[in-house]
Amino acid sequence: MPREEHPFAPYIRILGKGKTGSRSLDRDEARTAFTMLLRGEADPMQVGAFLMLLRVKEETGEELAGFVDACRAVMTAPPASLNADLDWPSYAGKRAQHPWFLLSVSLLAQAGYRVFLHGGDGHTQGRLYTEQAMRALGLPVADDWAQAAQQLDTDQLSYLPLRHFCAPLNQLMQLRPLLGLRSPVNTLTRMLNPLGASASIHSIFHPAYGALHHAADKLLGQPRSLVFKGDSGEVEIKPQAKTRLLLLDGEQESEQLMARTIDGKAPAVEHPTTAPLQALWRGESHDNYGLDATLATTAAALLALGYADDLPACELRAQALWDARNKEQI
Repeated sequence: MPREEHPFAPYIRILGKGKTGSRSLDRDEARTAFTMLLRGEADPMQVGAFLMLLRVKEETGEELAGFVDACRAVMTAPPASLNADLDWPSYAGKRAQHPWFLLSVSLLAQAGYRVFLHGGDGHTQGRLYTEQAMRALGLPVADDWAQAAQQLDTDQLSYLPLRHFCAPLNQLMQLRPLLGLRSPVNTLTRMLNPLGASASIHSIFHPAYGALHHAADKLLGQPRSLVFKGDSGEVEIKPQAKTRLLLLDGEQESEQLMARTIDGKAPAVEHPTTAPLQALWRGESHDNYGLDATLATTAAALLALGYADDLPACELRAQALWDARNKEQI
């Protein structure tokens, strides 16, 4: 007797029916399919097939928006009153440089901006992930939304691991070692913005993904977002390279270029760690790369927040925040 077709099979067929028969999912289809993944309603073989077909095809803005819709519906919802000024996804981990961006988020928090970070870890060996780094620096890491709310009120800063508010999505991220490739999960997590912050900042691995992020952000109604190619996939400017800052303000897209401040290729560190961050912050040692990365990343975040429309004004503000920092905080 023939077996009845699995309810998830049609979504694999849409993506995998050959060069002429396959197509992208529309937003509703993407939402329904990804909801099934998150609820465990697809066979593990189907999960791998679905993610890799998307990887080969390359996801669209509509698909990403639908996937984010699904995640927001399934995740543990934050309190309606909880808010942040800046959403800062941190899922890649640092490989070749120390996590200097954590000094940037500290500067923003000291300036009064409510900065919410979220991320995952453990999916790629040899990287230093944000949760571990923040704990080492004594920066606030939450276990749930209630603790995140308390930290944002007292410290203007909080990091909540993905596993604490959307465990099924976190489990999908852990498939990378098994599949051997990044999947659309690595992209959509950067667009979750669980607190609905009016400003968000994303790092991309490849420049072509900038337009994709903006396409999804427009569909999701994100008021303001900034996208750039950051170090190791984290939201951190690389001072040894020119960086294209792609800004979305409502429906308006614009681009600004951040100049390089270090000539030549910066040597990679053997093991990313947090001790150099603490030493630089306290003024105990100087690191040209670290300071430039910190100030440039802070300026980019200020541009995302709408502090000013031009980058030079944001760079001046970043320097002022650095000069006025509380050296005892880290």
